[in-house]
Amino acid sequence: NMSFTTFLENEVLDHVFRNASYTPPATVYIGLYTTATGAGGTGTEVTGGSYARQSMAFDASASGAIDNTAAVEFPTATASWGTVTHTAVLDAATSGNMLAETALTASKAIGSGDVFRFQAGEFDITLT
Repeated sequence: NMSFTTFLENEVLDHVFRNASYTPPATVYIGLYTTATGAGGTGTEVTGGSYARQSMAFDASASGAIDNTAAVEFPTATASWGTVTHTAVLDAATSGNMLAETALTASKAIGSGDVFRFQAGEFDITLT
């Protein structure tokens, strides 16, 4: 299960209960991490080896959940990315704010020549 970060929790609470403005990002990006992420938006993101965050589109929410509408494929690694253990949704292609984060169900070592991808419908976000 993806967890909202403290940043997004505060934005949603202020928006809903205080009528404070929150402008959601036009595009959200998926980042890969080799260490645990957390509510504070931390973790060690993959760098180098042609790594770049990828944009992801989601379907309309239903029953408190959304998932990705199309497959998302990261560039072919040109060097080792290490072992990816976590992923996060961010509001920018670089820097920005982490919105939600989670551990992968299984860690994945990414070596040179490997491609990391999420199939359509495989990346789920649920509010519980």
